[in-house]
Amino acid sequence: MMLSRRQALAGMTGALPLLAGAATDEYRIDPQPVADGLWMIHGADEPMLFANGGAIANITIIATPAGTLLVDAGPSIRYGHMLRKVAERLTGQPVVRVYVTHLHPDHGMGIAAFDPAIVAALPGTIADMERDGRGFSDALYRLLGDWMRGTDLALPGRRIDQPAEDFGGRRLQLLPLAGHSNADLALLDERTGTLIGGDLLFLDRAPSTPTANLGRWRESLDALARLPHKAAIPGHGPFDPGGTRAIAQTRDWLDWLDATLRTAVQSGLDMVEAGTLPIPDRFATMAATRYELQRSVAHLYPALEAELLPRVDLPEG
Repeated sequence: MMLSRRQALAGMTGALPLLAGAATDEYRIDPQPVADGLWMIHGADEPMLFANGGAIANITIIATPAGTLLVDAGPSIRYGHMLRKVAERLTGQPVVRVYVTHLHPDHGMGIAAFDPAIVAALPGTIADMERDGRGFSDALYRLLGDWMRGTDLALPGRRIDQPAEDFGGRRLQLLPLAGHSNADLALLDERTGTLIGGDLLFLDRAPSTPTANLGRWRESLDALARLPHKAAIPGHGPFDPGGTRAIAQTRDWLDWLDATLRTAVQSGLDMVEAGTLPIPDRFATMAATRYELQRSVAHLYPALEAELLPRVDLPEG
């Protein structure tokens, strides 16, 4: 009997050896307290690699009188199961809600470990996952191999259509924004003033742009800057105790990236040349800068060329 690619990559009984190898280590999930009843799991500030099991996104755990809340669930069902155990042991309460901030698989494939009825996302995120989730899933199986064993695409069962949700007196504002993706959820914990920004916010790690609209992203950053908050948890990078540095640094990178790529197009540079452009010294503390610049060239350059270098036809006749 021939095995499908998914069966082989998932390491099912009788499967061929995985090209990416077997994941012999468990995920290291280490929640750190950052506010009253609120913990952050700091993902690896790296690209998604077999060595890190794809666990690069920050995860938030919130204790409430009504149960435990999670913001994002990691890259695989294996991570999701471990996350649930860690969170419930930490809070002494079952997980009653899992929020998915956007469609990218480092944040959302782990929801396969949870009842879809408790998993909530913006309608646009659910639509994006329906359209693109299978492709992301296949890509992670190729990249992460055995870490993804048993993971299949799962969709959130709850559509976020309200501005806030209350859990026994602990209230979260739910902010529907966009820019890093077509639909980006940010949350504000009113008790502590902690802003959970998803991938609208990066800190000391270069922002990624696979589905980005830079103009809308900057509008969302402006909206977050106006929001009264005391601290911020970015989608990637360390906790921001003041709540402003992640917003400012993400905005600075996006402004530089947009201006640099536009100048490169107008100067006639090709994509390879654009990916080797110098990166300002002020970004020296950020991880993955060259990697993300080169990815952003691949993501954004064709549209910029179409915008800035319009086709010129010869006159007829």
